[in-house]
Amino acid sequence: MYIPSSIFIFSDSPFKMPSVSVKFYSILYKFILKRQLQTLTENPTKIADHFGVVSRTDESVAPANPSFSEDGVATKDIHIDPLTSLSLRIFLPDSVLAGSRGSRQGDGVYGGYSPALGGNLRKLPVVLQFHGGGFVTGSSVSLANDLFCRRIAKACDSIVVAVGYRLAPESKYPAAFDDGVEALNWLAKQSNLAECRVSGRVDLRRRQIVDGFGSSMIEPWIAAHADLSRCVLLGSSSGSNIANYVTQKAVEAGNLLDPIRVVAQVLMYPFVIGNTPTKSEIKLANSYLYDRSMAILAWKLFLPSDQFNLDHPAANPLMAKIPLRQMPPTLTIVAEHDFMRDRAIAYSQELRKVNVDAPVYDYKDAIHEFATFEMFLKTPKAQACVEDIAIWVKKYISLRGLEFSY
Repeated sequence: MYIPSSIFIFSDSPFKMPSVSVKFYSILYKFILKRQLQTLTENPTKIADHFGVVSRTDESVAPANPSFSEDGVATKDIHIDPLTSLSLRIFLPDSVLAGSRGSRQGDGVYGGYSPALGGNLRKLPVVLQFHGGGFVTGSSVSLANDLFCRRIAKACDSIVVAVGYRLAPESKYPAAFDDGVEALNWLAKQSNLAECRVSGRVDLRRRQIVDGFGSSMIEPWIAAHADLSRCVLLGSSSGSNIANYVTQKAVEAGNLLDPIRVVAQVLMYPFVIGNTPTKSEIKLANSYLYDRSMAILAWKLFLPSDQFNLDHPAANPLMAKIPLRQMPPTLTIVAEHDFMRDRAIAYSQELRKVNVDAPVYDYKDAIHEFATFEMFLKTPKAQACVEDIAIWVKKYISLRGLEFSY
């Protein structure tokens, strides 16, 4: 079995610090974020925990667009839980049109709301994506997350499902983690509902079927085009913590999640911390965008007061009890100027010790969220990171590469 033994370092030039504009924007962002976190600490929105919120009013939102736009990706939003705010944005690349009965309609809207299941429908792998924001900010439908997911969908030739999980402090731990698990379970149910087509009970024009438990909704894009035997979990910042947790639950569930197979996960600059500071947490305590003091404040907002501990398994992946040898291949992205980098690297090292393919891509001159933050999305480094992820992921989602999956 292949075990990567080194960290891959990506650099534009040696010994280069972030630009003046990045430094200035970081200072401004940290000032705004600190005030926002303090406001949430003092006056959290008075909404019942079971419902919660999935975005902040000051977030820039990208509307869903079911037509294949200039970048060749159609999107739609769906709400999957009547008891919470849990929602999903689905990103469908136009490559599904090849050999498919689905088509572009006259107005450019994809005709996949009523595809005939079966035949020559093109199946794509699925990337379940979790946005960042320290568990307290961010959104699956923000401008930044929308653009990032579009890039992933095209680069990986995959359906991307972005999860709009509940935010803290309105919904504390484990709400966001539970939402991630529910999203994965929803995907599994969608596949099983689609299988009912053999009995003739599926009516995609009405977009609903009746299963053994009552009335259930079937999602046509997933039913027609998703190959859930090739599922990848991807998270950025705090979304990485959720992705890793959901992956652990998928490992524990085993065949109970059939037909889902989590063949790989991608952890982009995980939002990790611990009671005993690492070298990077000491050296880069005042690093860009998120520094250690603000990260601790975010964890205080997310964890219930009686559970607050920087070595909580949600915060420190090295505290997880699951046998790591059962984890799927895991790509970890870290940035040179991110105080959380050492702990993320240490987790990857633990995976490699038990023969898990777990490379680390270390981006020089980069800061936390360098590939997913709105200001940095158009930089060459951000675009190159998506390409690097796609190259690695395709080892596990290509039809020729399934022998690599666990």
